[in-house]
Amino acid sequence: MRLHELKSPKGARAAKKRVGRGIGSGLGKTSGVGHKGQKARSGGGVRPGFEGGQMPLQRALPKRGFTSIFKKDYNEINVFQLNVFADGTEVTPELLKQKGLIKSFKDGVRILGSGDLEKNLVVKVQGFTKTAAEKIQAAGGKAEVI
Repeated sequence: MRLHELKSPKGARAAKKRVGRGIGSGLGKTSGVGHKGQKARSGGGVRPGFEGGQMPLQRALPKRGFTSIFKKDYNEINVFQLNVFADGTEVTPELLKQKGLIKSFKDGVRILGSGDLEKNLVVKVQGFTKTAAEKIQAAGGKAEVI
């Protein structure tokens, strides 16, 4: 197979819809929008959520709660996921990203206590749950908050 021989699979590319090109095309005269009415006009149509003048659902339902602007969004990793590192490794957020355990840094990394840890590691992240810190120390490592 050569680069110039590549083709899209059958049915992957649809022909462009040519409207207003005569009665025989199947999309002539009114170009597939029907006769008159708001949706047939140029620039016509209604905004999303419009229900013909009936009170829209989005306005009819009460507002609830609020979003705190101070909320922290942490990457959460379980203790058992740290078993990918070798004994004695100093685990930092940069190293976690390098290993693919987190995608971005967000507001920091928090270690949760699910699973078991078999390696003794020095873990330096923004937060630990109580059980996570206990498990890291039980395995001979250190849990340091940065």
